[in-house]
Amino acid sequence: MPIYDAPTRDMQFVLHDVLAVSEAGIPGYEELDRETTAAILGEAARLSENVLAPLNPVGDAQGCTLENGVVRTPEGFRDAYEQMRAGGWMSLDADPEYGGQGMPYLIGSAVGEMFVSANMAFNMYQGLTHGAYSAIHAHGSEEQKRTYLPNLVDGIWSGTMNLTEPHCGTDLGLIRTKAEPADDGSYRITGQKIWISAGEHDLSENIIHLVLAKVPGGGEGTKGISLFIVPKFLVNADGSLGERNAVTCGGLESKMGIHGNATCVMNYDGATGYLVGELHKGMRAMFTMMNEARIGVGLQGYAQGEVAYQNARAFAQDRLQGRDVTGPANPDGPADPIIVHPDVRRNLLQQKSFVEGARAFTFWGAQMIDRAERAGDAEADAMISLLTPVIKGFLTDKGFETTVLAQQTLGGSGFVKEWGLEQFVRDSRITMIYEGTNGIQSLDLVGRKLGQDGGKAIMAFFEMVKAFNKEHEGADEAFDRDFLEPLKQASKDLQSAGMFFMQQGMKNPQAALSGSYDFMHLFGHVCLGFMWAKMGLAAKAALAEGRGDPAFMEAKLATGRYYMARQLPATGMHLARIGSGAAPVMELDAAQF
Repeated sequence: MPIYDAPTRDMQFVLHDVLAVSEAGIPGYEELDRETTAAILGEAARLSENVLAPLNPVGDAQGCTLENGVVRTPEGFRDAYEQMRAGGWMSLDADPEYGGQGMPYLIGSAVGEMFVSANMAFNMYQGLTHGAYSAIHAHGSEEQKRTYLPNLVDGIWSGTMNLTEPHCGTDLGLIRTKAEPADDGSYRITGQKIWISAGEHDLSENIIHLVLAKVPGGGEGTKGISLFIVPKFLVNADGSLGERNAVTCGGLESKMGIHGNATCVMNYDGATGYLVGELHKGMRAMFTMMNEARIGVGLQGYAQGEVAYQNARAFAQDRLQGRDVTGPANPDGPADPIIVHPDVRRNLLQQKSFVEGARAFTFWGAQMIDRAERAGDAEADAMISLLTPVIKGFLTDKGFETTVLAQQTLGGSGFVKEWGLEQFVRDSRITMIYEGTNGIQSLDLVGRKLGQDGGKAIMAFFEMVKAFNKEHEGADEAFDRDFLEPLKQASKDLQSAGMFFMQQGMKNPQAALSGSYDFMHLFGHVCLGFMWAKMGLAAKAALAEGRGDPAFMEAKLATGRYYMARQLPATGMHLARIGSGAAPVMELDAAQF
């Protein structure tokens, strides 16, 4: 049975020592003192460790079943779902006007990490519901908000998003699902959607599907797409449930991982739907849900890496194999624990340095969302828009890589189900695919986000890193050498890549797009390097002032030095690949593959 120990101490370090949340000047953050956040995270940790984590292998082994149109979730999921509801976890950062607790998005992210690490498949049910809530909250009419939001916030009802169809995924302009206007102002939705997470299940009384469809006369491509609320059960005027709508689950996908989540084929046979937002403007409304989901998926990537790393670390500290080359570390035993071996330590440090850097990066991004929404900060909004594909793409690529490294730490034991590592590998693999594959994230980053508003956001990022270096250089020679100098070089690599795209983009767009994936990773490494510099500074200050656990702070500095010395130099490799242009990628004729 795999273990999970919620990393609340590290979360507290990021929240208070690095981000200084209670002093951030964001409305609602003044209440986030150490005692308050410790209480919230502590309760979430207990639920994650004692309820959700033990169900993770159960959900993987049992999966979901479809019987006469009804999907049954794995044993224990319904009880866990009710505990989540009763504890108010589904309403944590929702609008108090609709029954939410009004906590910042950042706190929801911290809690969400624990839930994902403990049981990713289970947490997807409430994650999709939160996304549906956000889309309706942002774009729904007042009547729609009153009708649907209180029950979505409470968890009595759940939500989904329906985009993909059998013949189209990323190119949503090709969707065929139709919405025919009805005399009462509603629409009749007809079509089929596939790969719909939590599309049908037995956890909630009603499921509110958000469905993309085309109304006749809307034109070709994405400009003709509208968004509709299509409830599983129609809702009466008094809020009670009415008759069953014409939407059914036509099948469950047999998947590599996340077996505990129902991934459904959904059939709409003239189902009653209600327009959300403006006619033919559905993509704008759906992207509210998708952008939130992309950040959530980035979180899933490193959260699976976290739990995998914990199990790899425990194994390495316990498993006896071979002897330390410098002399026996366990002279009274038949062999030394494998953590003494340099290559095992390299493996573990690669995992640890990524996970801790990714946590800080994601929390920083969540703080930007709060700053944009709660303080109306347009610059923060632009910055998180730029960083969203990096959070999603880089953190899921590296998160999956981390689970594989953790599996490798266990050797043969990592390959068998008993130890649980192979489930983390399988479950994390989907994060690189859904909510837009990582290749699409890189194209979005380079083809759209980079040049948006004249490149204002990326220039602001460069200035932010430059200002940080300028403010702190010269005070500590070791810190300059170990943190600031590597960050400067990595930032220069990122700027050089950006200049290459500016010079090549218009005259040779294939040159830019051929390097987009490398640019996403280059950018991701710089972001984690920036976070490690911030964490190193915070740990150094805590040691100087005698705050916190000295061993924790010293470990933080050592882990940061590892990342800056062994991982951050990858920016040079990515820059070299980008500079090679389109020729190596495009030279081969399609028939020669």
